[in-house]
Amino acid sequence: MKNTVFLKYFFFATTLVLIAACDNDFNDIGANIIGADNFEYGDLESYTVNAVTQDLGPVETVDLPVNPLGIYNNPVFGLTKAHLVTQVLLATENPTIGNNPVMDSVVLKIPYFSNKVTDNSASSTKSIYKLDSIYGPAASKIKLHIYESGKFIENFDPLTPTEVKHYYSDQNADFFNAKGTALLNNGAVAENDEFLFNPEEHVETLDTLNEVKHVMKREAPGLRVFLNKDFFTTKVLQAPAGKLLNNNIFKEYLRGLYFNVDYSGSEAGNLAMLNIKGGTIALYYKWDKLVPRKNPDGSQVYDSSNQPIYDIVKTKKVLNLTFTGGKSISLPENTPNPTTNTDRLYLKGGQGSMAVIDLFGRDSNGFSQQLQDLRAKKWLVNDASLTFYIDNTTMGTETYEPNRVYLYDFKNKKTIIDYDADQSTNASKPKYAKVVYGGIIKKSNGRGTEYKIRITNHIRNLLKYQDSTNVRLGLVVTEDLKLNGNKRLKTPLTTLGTSYVPWGSVVNPFGTVLFGSSENVPADKRLKLNIYFTKPKQN
Repeated sequence: MKNTVFLKYFFFATTLVLIAACDNDFNDIGANIIGADNFEYGDLESYTVNAVTQDLGPVETVDLPVNPLGIYNNPVFGLTKAHLVTQVLLATENPTIGNNPVMDSVVLKIPYFSNKVTDNSASSTKSIYKLDSIYGPAASKIKLHIYESGKFIENFDPLTPTEVKHYYSDQNADFFNAKGTALLNNGAVAENDEFLFNPEEHVETLDTLNEVKHVMKREAPGLRVFLNKDFFTTKVLQAPAGKLLNNNIFKEYLRGLYFNVDYSGSEAGNLAMLNIKGGTIALYYKWDKLVPRKNPDGSQVYDSSNQPIYDIVKTKKVLNLTFTGGKSISLPENTPNPTTNTDRLYLKGGQGSMAVIDLFGRDSNGFSQQLQDLRAKKWLVNDASLTFYIDNTTMGTETYEPNRVYLYDFKNKKTIIDYDADQSTNASKPKYAKVVYGGIIKKSNGRGTEYKIRITNHIRNLLKYQDSTNVRLGLVVTEDLKLNGNKRLKTPLTTLGTSYVPWGSVVNPFGTVLFGSSENVPADKRLKLNIYFTKPKQN
């Protein structure tokens, strides 16, 4: 019994200590107030939020951390055909090719994101992998055509040499029209017109004399196709003098590869998120190597003039090309479905849309009488959050939903204080770090129901400091919260005063539909700012 009473007092005292430690505002009113029992824990208070959808138009898509490639038809947001262009570099500058090179094969490899389910590396069978970041109907094929890129990717704007050159999501036609005429992946139909993002492990084997197969090499699943030997023989192995001297010259000489996708017959297609920077091209060839002729005893053979005799031996060699260090540009072709319901918030990654949010009914100048009245009350904020409810009816049959949304300071293009203060991590799933700040999708029966974001510290600062600006907030879908830098919009949002969008949104190919804040939205789904206060007791 004594232990039970002790534990109750212990937990009560611990709770008070934690609350005081987390909220310095208690000290602003007076340390004796708590002890004098002058405060009471208030009920939930809800405040006005104004939120609207904002279309973004073309967005900057150069050098994204991952690149979409393929076809995805979203029943809500429309069709995307995600093309791609990337520069190709020499893994080793100024390579020695050798005499009379003869190409054996050219292999392009780009790894998929995958997890090993069953490890069979100790046997001769393939390990089992599950692909991550592949979207669409299972085992659905696409048409994948790879060409030489005919358009040079600039570092700086030729018209303004002091400024970086920007490339945008609507420039696919520029690269398509400038592509080479030869199809480079011109081998088996499974590598072009009926391409599949195959989950199988790649295993190379060697047949011995007794016909026993021995595993030589294992590779996790990836995009793996053979490229045109004649093209790379001429372009690389027989390159004019000086063209392989360094990568600055080589990038101008071989301007990169252009990946174009389309439907494969009646197949719906798939879309993959790829780490294009992890891609390689291996040129396997043989060259004439002069080898000293030997006698049976291993000694050198000489001719009648006492000159050593050499034999020409075809010797295997590999020349590697890489995408690491070069620029890549995502080139999605979008055919959007119209969005006309102003009572909903449409968030879509890539060349999509976002929500712009005003708290406390702020006007166009940022003033809010509601906020001024609340500041005068000097209440203490225990918790503040925005909960965005997903409109499953409008989402319909769409099964791929963004795992996370990101709320940020729209005016200053930066994180809010709650994002910065949250140091929580997730070692097994890094993209689910900052769980206190939130924004992670909540699901029921496999469908998303809501995203909740805590803005407790943001609201505390607004109430505590009279000169703290009630800034406009932005909400976007995101691939990863760590991607909180910004990418340019091709057409600035002049009325809103911004030319940028968080690049976590540019990377994410999916969208969601959220209930808005208008009176037409059912009260239990309406977007509101919810705050729990501790209030001084009324005498």
